[in-house]
Amino acid sequence: MDRVSHALATFDSGFNCSQSVLTAFCNEFGLDNEIAFKVACGFGGGMGRAARTCGVVTGAFMVIGLKYGQTEKDNKAAKEKTYALVREFAGLFKKEHGSIQCRELLSCDISTPEGFKVASEKGLFKTTCPKYVEGAVKLLEKVL
Repeated sequence: MDRVSHALATFDSGFNCSQSVLTAFCNEFGLDNEIAFKVACGFGGGMGRAARTCGVVTGAFMVIGLKYGQTEKDNKAAKEKTYALVREFAGLFKKEHGSIQCRELLSCDISTPEGFKVASEKGLFKTTCPKYVEGAVKLLEKVL
């Protein structure tokens, strides 16, 4: 199964957007799926359903960190490369989708009970979020 299909199937099965993006890359980096699900869980819905930075974006940042992140205190080059790629991903995602903020991407503030109800009734989690999951994985494949 390719990464996009994996991420979409994971999202469709009930995991959040951040979990879906991160776990699509677990095998490549030797990260256990269960640990990845736990680590990314709090980032769904724009960081704990706060409607801030979209979970697909934070999941992508984690993947970039897995590939390039700093593991030694003196390895400033790894840190700078990671930061640069995070900024690049965020810029490209924003250019493609208009924002990296969940509330802007959904045109709805899911951090409020009213906004969450509207998003649910409109089916945004089933119709809109998957395109961001797919877009993030495809963009990550280019950036990596």
